[in-house]
Amino acid sequence: MVEQGIADPNSIRKVTIVAAEQKIAWRVFTEKMGRWWPLAYYKIGKAKAVDAVIEPRVGGRWFERGEDSSTCQWGSVLAWEPPQRLVLSWDINADWQYDPELNTEIEVRFIDEGSKRTRVEFEHRRLDRYGARRDEMRHIYDTQGDWGKLLEAFAHVAANWKEE
Repeated sequence: MVEQGIADPNSIRKVTIVAAEQKIAWRVFTEKMGRWWPLAYYKIGKAKAVDAVIEPRVGGRWFERGEDSSTCQWGSVLAWEPPQRLVLSWDINADWQYDPELNTEIEVRFIDEGSKRTRVEFEHRRLDRYGARRDEMRHIYDTQGDWGKLLEAFAHVAANWKEE
């Protein structure tokens, strides 16, 4: 179940409880994104997307990889603090193109709640960077494209994760 956060026109907040240890939740989110991200629909490259990758370091890229080995950047890593905190730039503009000047931010916190449960707090902020299209994009991210649905998919994969 994904909870909504406090209404702020420049931010979207979601919270979910993942039935997995903190280190597993972190690993599935950061290393196994291609297993839960709906790449058939949520992609911007021309090639069929086969993976979503976060390079594990500050300054690393966040991108989709196509079946032809092409890459299409989505953003970059701003903070890498395993297994508690991740901050990414989300540089996909309102026309669904990569724009390195956009710099909206996504912060994800992984909070150990014991008993193999992790509270995941997600915030997409700086939506004012979309200018006149802020409300349109906020609506898409909050209800249509819905970060909540993505977090539910992530939580499901993490809860059922078996080490490879």
